[in-house]
Amino acid sequence: MLMIRIIVNKLHILFGLVLCFVVTPTVAQKVFYDVQKIWDNGMHCAFTSLIEYKGRYYCSFREGVTHIFDEQGNAEGKIRILVSDNGRKWKPLVLIGKKGYDLRDPKMSITPDGRLMVVAGGSVYRDTQLVERIPQVLFSSDGESFTDPVSVEIASSASNGKDWLWRVMWNGKTGYGVNYAMEGENSAKIYLVKTSDGVHYDLVTELPVGGFPNETTVRMLPDGRMAMMIRRDQGDVMGYWGISHAPFADWTFTKMEFRIGGPDFLPLDNGKIIAGARSYYIPSCSKTVLYRGDETGRFQEFLVLPSGGDTSYPGFLVVGNELWVSYYSSHETKNASIYLARIPLSVFDLD
Repeated sequence: MLMIRIIVNKLHILFGLVLCFVVTPTVAQKVFYDVQKIWDNGMHCAFTSLIEYKGRYYCSFREGVTHIFDEQGNAEGKIRILVSDNGRKWKPLVLIGKKGYDLRDPKMSITPDGRLMVVAGGSVYRDTQLVERIPQVLFSSDGESFTDPVSVEIASSASNGKDWLWRVMWNGKTGYGVNYAMEGENSAKIYLVKTSDGVHYDLVTELPVGGFPNETTVRMLPDGRMAMMIRRDQGDVMGYWGISHAPFADWTFTKMEFRIGGPDFLPLDNGKIIAGARSYYIPSCSKTVLYRGDETGRFQEFLVLPSGGDTSYPGFLVVGNELWVSYYSSHETKNASIYLARIPLSVFDLD
């Protein structure tokens, strides 16, 4: 049973206190978590990332007039970054754009030399037709000011000019990500690539996944293996889960039991894996859902966050004994707003 109590403050920023009863085989346990709207300025705000850097918390997302185009048919989304000292009070830090580019899905990471890095998709349109995709990257050394976006350079063996390097994860001195290179409107090839500077990327391997693979998150497991979660939008559209040992050239893939959109996942120390994505269970009413699973790729729905409409693309961050989840949703407003859920990690230990 799920009960939601809503409180609205004078600034019209919505806070939801959710009382969740999680039932185990022997006892019903009450678990409290809260969801806070942290940004709503009337624009369409979506595709989040969350990180801690130099003792403060950062949330990045795309801000635009709509999901893609404005009233004049232009697509020039910008990168908005919020900052907070405590995760409760957030303030705008920067709004970064690049003329002629729709900057999308800004994902943050920390480079080996201690800089905050943001990699984003860079879509270029002519008369509402997509003509190029050139990923962009920017950096900050102090968490206050950022460099201008520059184009990522991907080896020709993993690139075709319509590229989207969706997220970068660092393992030691090497960053890894999956580039999906579009081939027409409903097809793509995906490649695992690596970098040492965040700007130049070399091919590791082409990934043998069909069914229009695209958005892919890569993470390291505690035992040194690499895992990835892949969105697919053709064929049976089920997500794919992959595992590989170093040097990460050979992969074993498992078809998942559900479709995913905007996936992220986080391996926990106890061997469990928490994932988040858009749920398509009810096609007309998407939700942002958290899943609990393990390295085999078997996951179960665990928690539905207050959400609806255009929604999902979570970012994860462990802070103390809590899991913080950023995400976007349009269940309360015409254009999507940004939310932050703070959930006790103990929830995910329940059987």
